[in-house]
Amino acid sequence: MKVIGSREFNQDVSAAKRLARLEPVFVTDRGRPTHVLMSIQTFRQMSGQRESIVDLLAMPAAPDAELGPAERWDRPESW
Repeated sequence: MKVIGSREFNQDVSAAKRLARLEPVFVTDRGRPTHVLMSIQTFRQMSGQRESIVDLLAMPAAPDAELGPAERWDRPESW
């Protein structure tokens, strides 16, 4: 577990994000922990949350799906 001050966090958010890929990063304000930064994978493991369909579709390695022609839906004449 890494602990950084809020000033250090604000000055280099990218470094904090890199650290959070490896372990949770505690951000402190005046010496007291106020926030925890962690990877989404770690969060999902802790919360028991699984990937949503939106996450899966947004993955760059997801195969392209081929969609066929839309089926015709016949409407009653009164519509």
